[in-house]
Amino acid sequence: MTSPKFISHPDFCDLEPINVYHKEFDEEGKLIYDRHDENDGQRVKHPQELKNKHVIYRKKLSLGEFKRATLKITADDYYKLYVNGKYVTEGPAASYPESYLYSEIDITDYLSKGENCFAVHTFYQGLVNRVWVSGDLKQMLWLELSVDGKTALVSDESWLCKYHTGYTECGMFGYETNFAECYDAGSCDAKFYDPDFDDSTFVFAKENKRPDWKLEKQSTRQLDVYEMSPEKIESIPGGMRIYLPSEAVGTLTLDAVGKKGEEIILHYGEELNEDGSVRFDMRCNCRYEEKMILSGNKDKLMQFDYKAFRYAEILFPDSVSVDNVKMIVRHYPYEPKYDYTEEGELKAVIDLCKNTVKYATQEQFLDCPTREKGAYLGDLMVSGRAHAVLTGDTTLIKHAVFNFTKTAFICEGLMACACGSLMQEIADYSLEFPAILNWIYSIDGDLEFLKACEPYATGVYNYYKKYENTDGLLDRVIEWNLVDWPSNLRDGYDFPLTRPVDYGVHNVINALWYGLKIAMEELYGTLGISKNLDSEKTKAAFIRTFYNEKTGLFTDAPNTEHSAVHSSIFPLLFGIGTEDKGLADRLANHIKEKKLTSMGVYMAYFALAALKKMGDLEACRELATDKGAWLNMISEGATLTYEAWGKDQKWNTSLCHPWATAPLIIFADVRVY
Repeated sequence: MTSPKFISHPDFCDLEPINVYHKEFDEEGKLIYDRHDENDGQRVKHPQELKNKHVIYRKKLSLGEFKRATLKITADDYYKLYVNGKYVTEGPAASYPESYLYSEIDITDYLSKGENCFAVHTFYQGLVNRVWVSGDLKQMLWLELSVDGKTALVSDESWLCKYHTGYTECGMFGYETNFAECYDAGSCDAKFYDPDFDDSTFVFAKENKRPDWKLEKQSTRQLDVYEMSPEKIESIPGGMRIYLPSEAVGTLTLDAVGKKGEEIILHYGEELNEDGSVRFDMRCNCRYEEKMILSGNKDKLMQFDYKAFRYAEILFPDSVSVDNVKMIVRHYPYEPKYDYTEEGELKAVIDLCKNTVKYATQEQFLDCPTREKGAYLGDLMVSGRAHAVLTGDTTLIKHAVFNFTKTAFICEGLMACACGSLMQEIADYSLEFPAILNWIYSIDGDLEFLKACEPYATGVYNYYKKYENTDGLLDRVIEWNLVDWPSNLRDGYDFPLTRPVDYGVHNVINALWYGLKIAMEELYGTLGISKNLDSEKTKAAFIRTFYNEKTGLFTDAPNTEHSAVHSSIFPLLFGIGTEDKGLADRLANHIKEKKLTSMGVYMAYFALAALKKMGDLEACRELATDKGAWLNMISEGATLTYEAWGKDQKWNTSLCHPWATAPLIIFADVRVY
């Protein structure tokens, strides 16, 4: 049998791919492509008619007696696999075509002697966002079935395919993250996965004529996908309201009977309005409203793309009956190993963070599974490490690290988002990259991993070195200088954090620059590499430039006397000038006096880490149980951690934000940085 081919719908088989890769800013600080321009931020305008394409494939295969069957499979952008009418799995984890991931799955239990039916629902989104590398006109399916060690089936032009007619757009979520779905259960393709389905309207798939995918086996596990029953179902005028035990990530499913063409309106939300209705026009800038159109028979809602929600409203005419309402939850396999001993209020905080790791972790660590649905490098510092500590497994965080190393072909300093087509750069995250590598090595001692990543860490150092002035400080790092987020939680940080940043030096970026240098020295030391990075020069210049004799603290910038709490956190964490115990105490006291509520949930991790590194774990406990921090989330009804300390603290707060799971690292017996 021939080797598997990359097959596509005929409309996609011979398209010239769009190059979606570029730096965010040029050397002068000018935005290279604006996603809101007439070409959607691309060099070439994407055909509107080729966006939001659900392509379904079918193939039948007869088998004799067998013992074991293994399937290798992937698709661009995403797939859901059905064998003999049963859902099997979905994927792949987001990746770049230059190293595109496939999964290897044991499907023995889904096959039988005789005729077997394979059906694959693939989706090409066509949008420029953080979710997938889409908008590039690359659509395909690839698979290979081995039965008892011999190739029995491959993707080729004998497969049938067509566009699924049951999915149309009824809106857009978040930052053009995904299309709201109108699912037509009366579509002729509704049961395309059934073995007896009539596929006479399908056409033959075509071998892709520009197959530049380079396949790589996915190192991480397939998602767990299962049903969650509602905690409560309440009748309301015109329908029902669904209450789930916890916010989670997934889709809704239900059975419905009504007249052909009747509609069901679906509302989802993370919270309720004051009148008890579901807030589907969500504060995180997503309008979670979708539709289902009935066929006139008994229908099942089959949604494809996922959302994060806790509540749902199902609105329908009196002539329609709805039952068997469930949430189909999806998350990375969750097997907690670390035994936390905290009690009382701190235990409640730890439990909130554990629940967040369980439900929010997907094929990668997402900033939030509602709005961006993207993987940020900064998420590895908190979300990724919290997951590794809790589960005792570094597989997923290492997979995420390698995803970011693969962005080096776009920018040596690494991109802020990996495996998406939206190009974004954040200096703070890149400067933290070597420390993440050292931390992972401290957990599992994998020297080969450290060796593989060292060239990319060196690349980050070389990239930011170009911004270094003669004093050893970074001056005008063009990329986004985050400092903290949201901007109203920067404690009045007195430096203009414009995008791009103007000329001048400021505290946080230069503390991180020193932190990168000492992390690189540690990494090189572990690998037996001898290099002088002049870290002491940078440290001395930092003290000379930012230390305020009158206040005994570090200022935000050399031309101000203001000291935001952020300007104390990193010097304490990295030991800048803290040989002087008086200075160390003043920095620590500054953090304790300001409390975590003067900063965002991102910076809170570094504040707690600095205090723990100083040996003041009691202060960490006090700050973590401050009524305005995680306990405020709990008092507001949180089941997962928020993007800010309270719902109203940020204009577009996500209520599913694993970035805020820092306590899982702080209150474990592991290294903090």
